[in-house]
Amino acid sequence: MTKDSTRSEYTTILRIIGLLFILQIAVALLTDGFCLSFDEAMWHYIGRNWFRHDLAPYAGGVDNKSPLIFAIFGFSDKLFGVNYWFPRVLATICEAIGLFYVYKIAIHVANHRAGVIAVSIYGLSLLWHDTGGKYVSYTETYEVLFVIVVFYRFITAKEKKDIFAAGLLIGIATAFRITAVFIAPLILVNCFRRNKSYAGIFLVGALASVFGLIILAVISGVNPESMFINMFFDNLNSGSAADHSLSWKLHNFADKFIWSSMLLFYPLVFGYLFIKRKVDVFVWWFILAFAGICTVGIFDVVHLKEVLPALSLIGGFFVASAEGRFRLPPMPTIILIWLVFFPKSLEPLRNFGKLFLDIPTKIQYCRMPYPIPDESTRKKLGQWVKDQTSPGDRVYIAGFGAQVQVYSERMSPTVYFNVTQTPMAKAQFYSDMRRIPAAMILVPMFDQYKETVGKDMRYFVDSLVAKNYEPAGCIYSYNVYRLKK
Repeated sequence: MTKDSTRSEYTTILRIIGLLFILQIAVALLTDGFCLSFDEAMWHYIGRNWFRHDLAPYAGGVDNKSPLIFAIFGFSDKLFGVNYWFPRVLATICEAIGLFYVYKIAIHVANHRAGVIAVSIYGLSLLWHDTGGKYVSYTETYEVLFVIVVFYRFITAKEKKDIFAAGLLIGIATAFRITAVFIAPLILVNCFRRNKSYAGIFLVGALASVFGLIILAVISGVNPESMFINMFFDNLNSGSAADHSLSWKLHNFADKFIWSSMLLFYPLVFGYLFIKRKVDVFVWWFILAFAGICTVGIFDVVHLKEVLPALSLIGGFFVASAEGRFRLPPMPTIILIWLVFFPKSLEPLRNFGKLFLDIPTKIQYCRMPYPIPDESTRKKLGQWVKDQTSPGDRVYIAGFGAQVQVYSERMSPTVYFNVTQTPMAKAQFYSDMRRIPAAMILVPMFDQYKETVGKDMRYFVDSLVAKNYEPAGCIYSYNVYRLKK
């Protein structure tokens, strides 16, 4: 292959990645509310307390995520204050890097054509509503990026340092999201098959990465015990985010893997298996990533991002092979792929129009049946709280009020500022709320609050406001209470 042809191929793939980058930015930024999502609000709040107030994660706010994601949002707040665009743009850049490494894997294993198809499938499927396209800034994006690069470093490894680098990267991926650990055995086994010493080098690299991140966390003020309890062990208790019935999990599984756009991948997988006649490393990549999703058992849309790289490479290899076998015309084939895999959601276009149209709301929030405020309204409520309180005031938003909390720019009296209902979380919540009085408490009036928050926690909040607070009206379906003077 000549230098000119290689340059032409790279120009082509960079243009495709550039187009996918623009589409992802549109999907990520043109969202309902034009504000931080629920999860982003939690991470921004914890990151802000870390970077603004020197309150490290799990001391200035608790969620079952890695300090790495809190640091990203804390850095975002440090640069631009409360915003939703910076973390999403940063994550979109990471996705673009992942797309490029998917291409490099494809051309190493097959050819340029397979790479173009794989990148097209992967980039378009990342935009789907069914895979959480607008939730680009979540931990899965960073985990998947490092997993992709791990595979590239492994399959192209020529020296021991490449295997060591793969180990380091799988450690970072796991630090972002624990499900990356499911991929590690696949690399480890294949290292052992290639060269027995490679397996040890890979393990050393992974452990060095994990221990290095723990040391970095300690230096940053993060308590390792609190980190491991909140990231892992407390999630096994009743009341955790993963605590759901089997019927609920089966329903969510069917909703994500059967009644969704994921169906588009299955013919490609079957075709690939028919051609290969074996379960190779890419199929195992999909199987193990799928196992990680099932182990967590929540089946959130963003979890599906973990299987997309493997499925896209499988699809790219199969379609490229089919083109050669059946002499399919390249241009119509790629056009068909783009038409089939292109996201079908009209939300970005609809929200683009909202930028230029000021549509007044007719919703009456403080009247029966007490409508649930949408994301943009929760942002407005947070800004209202900010205007009604002083910077040093503590504010508690009962229920799942992370968005209101973050836009109020006020600290909560409890590290469990957002409802977590494990025994440990409840005990800490009660202790914090008794010890540190909030200047203002907001209690939801809508039914979702009663349906999702336990009776014991609701009774505690009701007793607290009845004893120490006076009513101050209702706004956006929240009763407002101020501390008695």
